[in-house]
Amino acid sequence: MARSKAFAAFEIHAYRWLFISNMTFMLAMQGQMLVRSMLTYQLTGSAFNLGLVNFAVAVPMLLLGPWGGVVADRVERKQLLIIGTCMVVAAESTILFLYFAGLLQFWHLMCSAFVMGCVIPLTMPAQSAMVVDVVGKRDLQNAMALSMGGMAATRIIGPTLSGFLVAVFGLGGAYSVGVSFYALSALAIVPVTRNINKRDIAATTALADLVEGVRYVRDNRLVMSLLVFGIVPMFLAAPFQSLLVVFTESVWHVGSQGLGLLYAISGAGGLLGSIFVARLPDSYARLKTMIFTLFCFAFLLMGFALSPWYLLALPLALAANACTSIFSAVNNASIQILVPDEVRGRVSSFMMMSFSVTPLGTLPMSWVAEHYGAPMAVSLASAMVVVVVALFLIFSKSLRNIDREVEAVLGNRA
Repeated sequence: MARSKAFAAFEIHAYRWLFISNMTFMLAMQGQMLVRSMLTYQLTGSAFNLGLVNFAVAVPMLLLGPWGGVVADRVERKQLLIIGTCMVVAAESTILFLYFAGLLQFWHLMCSAFVMGCVIPLTMPAQSAMVVDVVGKRDLQNAMALSMGGMAATRIIGPTLSGFLVAVFGLGGAYSVGVSFYALSALAIVPVTRNINKRDIAATTALADLVEGVRYVRDNRLVMSLLVFGIVPMFLAAPFQSLLVVFTESVWHVGSQGLGLLYAISGAGGLLGSIFVARLPDSYARLKTMIFTLFCFAFLLMGFALSPWYLLALPLALAANACTSIFSAVNNASIQILVPDEVRGRVSSFMMMSFSVTPLGTLPMSWVAEHYGAPMAVSLASAMVVVVVALFLIFSKSLRNIDREVEAVLGNRA
């Protein structure tokens, strides 16, 4: 009988600790983004420097992204997560000490951001691969949906909590709590079972491993199709988040409070979508689910962009983010089910690198918004999503066979 328990993965002891570790890390990271921005602006008074801090995170993520999966497939993943998290704790603790000592300077924040940009691409593929290590393929989708739901929740809780802490305890107090959360994340990994790497890494080089990972994706048409297909909402429509301030200020005139509520609604939509996927049974129509949610996402987003009323835009944003959350959870889980453990870290790094296309999509959308208005830019991107999804459905035979392929793997390796 097919299971539909929403929290089945939480019955696994190791997954509970891995979930706690990941959530405390993400909660700290989401909150520290706000506090670091406030520190940067307090020190420099420059909006451009806010962009430089984000740039310091983005560059190492882009450069190290492909190698993070190679590392995850060559070393013991639990140890890698502990070392990476401790590096973040050390960097953030240094910032905290300099702040209380009155010695903090802007370049210190740049260095801390750079460390974060180095750690994320080296640890996130290992974290994703460890989910499979501890839950197996049968509970993988439920576990990934719960993880994505938790991350969506941190997008709401993290900045809100940090804003409250800043108001009550000041920037130093808020930063101290963030550092404590990072430390708790490292401690929570300790009870997780170590994974035993059965590969003979001495027989190959890191570069050869990277080439092997690229070759695997190239030769496995279904995995490659899913990786590219997963980019669609990120590149064409997800950058609309960067234009939310334009809608709230110039279209609906609801100000910063309206913008904050819109961000919270977006995070809530992601959480609801993840909960929906967590409740899905082991067997269901994956292709239909992905196609339907992407089409719904596109039309809901277009309705959001063209809405003349803020109150109507709120439920549309909620539903649109729920749809893209469902799509991403199903897409990512399907990839992890299909790939063998020997290349799981490398494929996970390719999945993570797909998130870097969002800034690329932001540039053309911002150009259209500048010349023709934000509603036109988001509407055009939404229409392109519909076209691209239809093209995938028509021309990708491997994608159309996803249900049969995934069920075959689950039947053989459960």
